[in-house]
Amino acid sequence: MTALAPTTRSPRPALATYAALDLRRQLRDRVGMFFIVALPSFMYVVFGLGSEDSVGSGNVAMYIMVSMATYAAVTATTTVAGGATTEQVMGWGRQLALTPLRPIAIVGIKAAVAMTVAAVAVALVFTIGALTGASGAASDWALSALLVWALSAMFAIYGLAICLLFRGPNTPGIASGLIVVMAFLGNLFTPMDGLMLDIGRLTPMYGFAALAHYPQTDGWLPLGGHDPLWLPVANVLAWTVIFALLALWGLRRSRARA
Repeated sequence: MTALAPTTRSPRPALATYAALDLRRQLRDRVGMFFIVALPSFMYVVFGLGSEDSVGSGNVAMYIMVSMATYAAVTATTTVAGGATTEQVMGWGRQLALTPLRPIAIVGIKAAVAMTVAAVAVALVFTIGALTGASGAASDWALSALLVWALSAMFAIYGLAICLLFRGPNTPGIASGLIVVMAFLGNLFTPMDGLMLDIGRLTPMYGFAALAHYPQTDGWLPLGGHDPLWLPVANVLAWTVIFALLALWGLRRSRARA
């Protein structure tokens, strides 16, 4: 008798199907999408509409638009990455293990979905800004949008770290709630100066926000003062390393308990 060769299923159809389903699930989550997309857009309309005063190469409306897009992108990546971690902890990972998908493929899908949702949030805020009076150099708009979207990946690592360290179904909500505090300290909602500004420069979102605004402001702050480019770059690099180390520690703890 001739031995039959084992049959294998190609992971590519499953990969595409899972990616499409997961993205659809994220976009159909009305409560989640409200906080990720609708709320930052609403906040821009409330605080930025009609703000024509000059700031750097643009106006106040553009400055607020970039701030709200930053908040939207960070909320998106934190929520999606945190939710993915919780799914693994609550047993969904065992179900996926029965499919042809490899763990690295699942991680890649989640990262792609997080960045896609972030892109939707950024695009919506920028579109509303363009329709309601935000103005500035086209190159500054493009560079700010790219920076907001790309740098939001560091908060996917943050969401991963928090949900690995503090395991539970409510942990993604806690991680997203802490984003609000970091946004205030990051100079996104209210311009700061003095001691609060000095404290804010050490917090995770400050460097992100400063780099997102840099094409428009060249580092000049709304209430006076100037940040050299190395300062927000160092902030982003330092916090990315910290988040990555915390995520690695949380992963090792979860495996030790398993």
